[in-house]
Amino acid sequence: MPRTLVVIGHGMVGHRLAERLLTLDTEGAWRVVVLGEEPDPAYDRVGLSSYLDGKGKADLTLAGRDFLTDPRLDLRLSRPAVAVDRTARTVGTADGDRIPYDALVLATGSRPFVPPVPGHDRTGCFVYRTFADLDAIRDAAGPGRPGVVIGGGLLGLEAANALRLLGIRAHVVETAPHLMPAQLDPGAAAVLHAHVTDLGIRLHVGTATTSVDGHPDGTVRAVTLADGTVVETDLVVFAAGIRPRDELTTALGLERGERGGFAVDEHCRTEDPRVWAVGECASVRGRCHGLVAPGYRMAESVARRLLGQDAPPFDAADPITTLKLMGVDVATFGTTGPGEDQALEAVFAEGTTRYAKILLGRDTGELLGGILAGPTGSPMTLASFVGAQPSADLEQLLLPGRPA
Repeated sequence: MPRTLVVIGHGMVGHRLAERLLTLDTEGAWRVVVLGEEPDPAYDRVGLSSYLDGKGKADLTLAGRDFLTDPRLDLRLSRPAVAVDRTARTVGTADGDRIPYDALVLATGSRPFVPPVPGHDRTGCFVYRTFADLDAIRDAAGPGRPGVVIGGGLLGLEAANALRLLGIRAHVVETAPHLMPAQLDPGAAAVLHAHVTDLGIRLHVGTATTSVDGHPDGTVRAVTLADGTVVETDLVVFAAGIRPRDELTTALGLERGERGGFAVDEHCRTEDPRVWAVGECASVRGRCHGLVAPGYRMAESVARRLLGQDAPPFDAADPITTLKLMGVDVATFGTTGPGEDQALEAVFAEGTTRYAKILLGRDTGELLGGILAGPTGSPMTLASFVGAQPSADLEQLLLPGRPA
């Protein structure tokens, strides 16, 4: 008889894990039960703004026909898990089912973080995470009216683009001195800043939201910023970050990471050898990862280990991260932030059109990594030089066509 794997969560990473396990399991060793909280199968959450630009749910779905019709799969949508009994090895669902498991993978993802500013719960305030969130924003949107996005990271820029596609005059508020502070340095962010501004989005960086002001009926009237700016609006989208969905930690009796999430080792295993966690809810050695690429690497590793195959431990360092933000390509490769005693920086830029920064070993001259923004060279090609002396034509590889 095949063993039963229960996956709690059918987001991008939970889906990748189930898909890879079914693909790799040529002997039929496992049947997979996936419990999804939303009514829709897993979809591309990274490209969610395209849902407001004419694409339907089917265009963004990640679950193909072969996956959905696999006889080894039991996909239960709108069936959130509410309890886990590790002694009996069962998962309880909101509709009263109790599902036995031989292995359990927690892929509960994350929830939007809403800063506790006064007025954050007024009518007209939204978060940006699901199809339902976007449907609510679209219903409330009025073309030509202003809208404010709180957060200038990856999620905030995606939300601002969604408002732009709805014809809303979007404002973005970011407390850091520049956009995407977790991924980009000031030079790369300047390229993104210029492009986003050219699209008509108003940016307010280096300032915080102090209040969401309302009308007497409780609806949103304006947003007040710490620098004294008041933006008149009736629509506010909070996209100021995420927090791991780890509500089941108490029910499981498992350790929580220092900053939240299910505490796991470098193999994504909890202290219970039958229970694993992957994606945004997994605190690997004390750190949760908010991008999908690390989550996919976790899913691949766990799928192979469940089948008894060798898999390398999860490495937090992503050799290459590439993103496309409102038409701007940004990428990081290798190491991007060592101390000055370990590396030398070299910067190549053309105004705010394109930017490249590389880091070289202070003693060895080896390429350690870099940050790219705009129409630069291939990050794949540049990453191939990491750990070695860069080629003599490195500047041309970074900024093709640049005059010598």
